[in-house]
Amino acid sequence: MPAAPPVTAPAHSTAMAPGLVVLVLSLLLGIQPVTTDLYLPALPALTEGFGAPLSQAQLTLTSLLLAFGISQLVWGPLSDRFGRRPILLLGLGAYALASIGCALAASMPLLIVWRTVQGAAMGAAVMGARAIVRDLYTPEMGARIMSKGLTGLGVIACLCAPLGGVLTDAFGWRYALLVLAVFGSSALALVALRFEETVPQKNPNALQPAALVRTWGSIVRHPTFIAYSILSTASYAGLFTFLASSPFVFTKVLGYTRTQYGLAMFSISFVYILGTFLCRRLLPRLGVRRSVALAGAITLLAGTLMGGLALAGVQNGWAILLPFWLFMLAHGVHQPCGQSGAVGPFPQAAGAASALNGFLMMLAAFAVGGWIGRSLDGTVFTLTNGIWFWSVVISLAAWTLVQKHGEPRRT
Repeated sequence: MPAAPPVTAPAHSTAMAPGLVVLVLSLLLGIQPVTTDLYLPALPALTEGFGAPLSQAQLTLTSLLLAFGISQLVWGPLSDRFGRRPILLLGLGAYALASIGCALAASMPLLIVWRTVQGAAMGAAVMGARAIVRDLYTPEMGARIMSKGLTGLGVIACLCAPLGGVLTDAFGWRYALLVLAVFGSSALALVALRFEETVPQKNPNALQPAALVRTWGSIVRHPTFIAYSILSTASYAGLFTFLASSPFVFTKVLGYTRTQYGLAMFSISFVYILGTFLCRRLLPRLGVRRSVALAGAITLLAGTLMGGLALAGVQNGWAILLPFWLFMLAHGVHQPCGQSGAVGPFPQAAGAASALNGFLMMLAAFAVGGWIGRSLDGTVFTLTNGIWFWSVVISLAAWTLVQKHGEPRRT
């Protein structure tokens, strides 16, 4: 295939109302925080319940994310070949069944197995959401639509952590995991009853090995894909650093109850929602590249403030939360722009491009999770230094690569 399909390809029309499209995107994207954020308040409890070591508990997250990332490399080409709808139905059905398996798991190794299946199924939903945006919208409009879908993700994430904390405290961790099955079944019902196919023309060659290698090669060499994938990957790695370390830092080091931790996570998700609104305000005024550059400055300020306070001996919940609110405000700009920007140059291979972008984000998350499992030492420094590091990477990508390659070249 050519190195870069025309980026000005007209959007594919659909009979679905815009509100329905945003709702579908919100549920498909929201399946990720449901699977992680609602589960996090229960992580210390299930670790104690199984009598498992911390490193094994971290595998319930890292194995899920590795399966999530790798599976997208399969789901993406499949959706380019057969369409988004059948892949979404298959993935969401498998997700609901795996969620029931997680809730009923009799041991930590069995829970890890079901979480791995759950992650693989989740890949179909999130990959599909990113591809749907490119199916229906041009790159610039796609960033704005993606921000609306991610606003819905933020609303869902706001509810997840407090709900997970309350359910775990009141009934036990199994009930928190059972909610994932309810969510997956609801998303499956919506897609089955209301979602219409968005692929304008299915690619009969999408699964041929030679064509697939050429497609992936053209994507990973494209400078716009590289720029936005580094931005979105680094931003997600920073978020995952917080997600993977904060349950233990806040509850074990800072003395938060699970409910208090859930409320802290609620505040972070709320600020993220504000960030997606900020993104939609900035894009018409500044454009994608200048919006990302401004958000990069906010990110660097957040990471430096958090890391500096910890090194100065100011180690309490507010010294972490206040800077991380700034980080999440900027994250609400980086993710819509990064995810839609990475897929934007490839209207005829949106599934494959979405899959590669998602794979890179989850590969980074897997590496971060493994590092955190080895590095947590009863202090706040694993969390604060990790956020500081990723804030530097994000700002450098925003100020250099995105500024140089942020506008897709036209062929």
